[in-house]
Amino acid sequence: MVILSNVSYLCSKPSLSSLPSSPSSRSHFIIRCSQEGKEVVSPLGSLLWSLGEDISKRSLLALVSASLFFVDPALAFKGGGPYGQGVTRGQDLSGKDFSGQTLIRQDFKTSILRQANFKGAKLLGASFFDADLTGADLSEADLRGADFSLANVTKVNLTNANLEGATATGNTSFKGSDITGADFTDVPLRDDQRAYLCKIADGVNATTGNATRDTLLCN
Repeated sequence: MVILSNVSYLCSKPSLSSLPSSPSSRSHFIIRCSQEGKEVVSPLGSLLWSLGEDISKRSLLALVSASLFFVDPALAFKGGGPYGQGVTRGQDLSGKDFSGQTLIRQDFKTSILRQANFKGAKLLGASFFDADLTGADLSEADLRGADFSLANVTKVNLTNANLEGATATGNTSFKGSDITGADFTDVPLRDDQRAYLCKIADGVNATTGNATRDTLLCN
């Protein structure tokens, strides 16, 4: 039984002595098959070509299907390109040195980043959602558009950091942080956090030239 394109053929088996001796002649050799009760006469070369083509298609489909099951789960968190190569989401990265690195839109969601060093790093659009940044160094970092929702930003060095347009909603806490020269332009803050930061606000951001108190809309 030979399966070709979902059609069944029952072919008579030719004897070896009946095959032409020349390979080129064999492609013209006639083989008789029955297709759904009807006799079909087909050149041997044509039948073999169809069989090979059908097998090739099936093999390719099987290969593609199998490859879908071998995707590295870690790739879901690897940004690649402008997102950085390392897996940084949901990791314990305490004390790691990211200073001066370009980590645009990097995903640090739910990671432990205690005492991590981000001094001078480019972190535009990075996510620190629900991350623990206790004691981290974010001085001079470009944090425009970064997400600090639910993050623990206590005792963090934010000296001359640029947080323009960053998100800091929920239970985000900046308690004990150094915000000298930090730029909080367009950062939505809870009233209690704004009041707290205004008590300690001082300095002018070296990059934007904006006074910290002005960016916090302090009275």
